[in-house]
Amino acid sequence: MIIALDMDGTLLNSEGKISNRNRESIIRCQNKGDLVVIATGRAYKDANRQLQHVGLVCPIISLNGAAITLTDQISISNQPLDKKKLTPALEWVRQQRDLYCEIYTNDEVYAGLHNREHLESLKDTLIEESELREIVEKQFQQAVVTYTEDIQKVWLQEDKEIYKVLVFSLNKEILREASSKFSEVSGFAITSSHPNNIEVNHEDATKGQALIKLASHFNIDMKETVVIGDSHNDLPMFEVAGCSVAMENAAPVVKEKSDFITTTNDEDGVAAFLEQMPSKTVLKQEF
Repeated sequence: MIIALDMDGTLLNSEGKISNRNRESIIRCQNKGDLVVIATGRAYKDANRQLQHVGLVCPIISLNGAAITLTDQISISNQPLDKKKLTPALEWVRQQRDLYCEIYTNDEVYAGLHNREHLESLKDTLIEESELREIVEKQFQQAVVTYTEDIQKVWLQEDKEIYKVLVFSLNKEILREASSKFSEVSGFAITSSHPNNIEVNHEDATKGQALIKLASHFNIDMKETVVIGDSHNDLPMFEVAGCSVAMENAAPVVKEKSDFITTTNDEDGVAAFLEQMPSKTVLKQEF
């Protein structure tokens, strides 16, 4: 059986950590012979760093499905974006003060220094609005970012492959406008892992497509897959898996599309489900 786990809002708690209970539940599943996979919007390095902190080793579907890396660090799938198609939208984003943009390439995650400085200044004005301030602070925790004076240099380098673009803003109107700019281009998939961001990948780079590829690689029937997630970018997995589980803190549409709902990420929802997970036989009968 494959058990695919989203990270942020699912496996990670509000402090961005894997709890000991979640860690132990993963190890128990691995000891039973289940293949536990991380499926995240994060870059491989950032996802693997979280696992290393608690001594876990798992295959990783990263960048919303744009890359699949096995436990021996062998890559079995890569799906970069078409830079020529992508550039006009990136140029537009670059000129918007209220948009923070991260570009996930084949070597690093890049962001413009002016974007970081703007978010920092914005955070300082949100002292009385603790929820918004927390949203900004969490954005900085998502990835280890290399800051550049002019982010345009990233996509102008011929050797740089771009796998994902993340655009973040507290201004929902301009975020919707950004989504429209990318949606105008064929071949892109626009998803979201948080109400304040959009994530752009190749249309064939979804967590669902990556899960199918991984299952095929290990010759595992898709009926024997269980996925747990909380955000819109998890929905492609829900559509193809044998069993889908939403966190209690999940977006409403994710809950609607799920077979089960577990507790929140701060209540070890991953472990809560895995500890009582139905057997393979039951999964086959019900789904």
